[in-house]
Amino acid sequence: MRITLHNTEIFASTGGRDFDSTGNVVVFIHGSGQSHLGFMLQHRFFANRGWQCITPDMPGHGLSKGNAIKTVEAMADWYANFMQATGITEATLVGHSMGGLIELELASRYPHLVSKAAFISTALAIPVNDALVDLAATKESAAIAAMMDWGHGSSGHIHEHTMPGTSHMFSGKRLMANNTPGALHAGLAACNAYTNGPTAAAAITCPTLTIVGGQDRMTPRKTGLALNRALDGQLVEIPHSGHMSTTEQPFDVNKALRAFF
Repeated sequence: MRITLHNTEIFASTGGRDFDSTGNVVVFIHGSGQSHLGFMLQHRFFANRGWQCITPDMPGHGLSKGNAIKTVEAMADWYANFMQATGITEATLVGHSMGGLIELELASRYPHLVSKAAFISTALAIPVNDALVDLAATKESAAIAAMMDWGHGSSGHIHEHTMPGTSHMFSGKRLMANNTPGALHAGLAACNAYTNGPTAAAAITCPTLTIVGGQDRMTPRKTGLALNRALDGQLVEIPHSGHMSTTEQPFDVNKALRAFF
């Protein structure tokens, strides 16, 4: 699906199915340097089981045009505008990494748009090492390589993938390299600047699920548990997953999401 939002052409994946905004809608929210492809094994799974799934690429990411948005708060406003532009009156949200920060803002500031919220490999705050932020600005390919290293658990490092012939590390690098130059730096800087997580979490009243990876080195297990305590919702731990759980351990993620939905 392609729409024009704020004078910018935006692409949104619907899992290969026709999208009906009046159905049981699930909106997937990608993280820094990511795109709809990071949720491919979720939105296709659920789109073929009756859910109305939609995964927009934010401006400057994936197949969307434009420049990357600079703050988490503005990203949340953008998603609210996207939902309204596509006729979505209420949806379940699923956010990964920085997408979880966006989801905190979206669910707390636009509660009428959100029926449930699932948070994957995320936290109340995601401080980013200054060296990585600087590297994203000056040598993006090296920053991507570092994130693919730190972002994957043991199975990712030995290329043990549920999709035969696919490598977590190499496909992840290709995905991130397809974004507009500067998009990764904008996302990492936005994460670094975001401090409203505890206040936003306290304002969320809809049912929530937090999925935590036991081998996550980017949003470590303890930060995911702190998020879950603040939300007072359901918790699922995937001990053998790193940060990129949606692609590393998609069966476990989908099982948890299906039960929550």
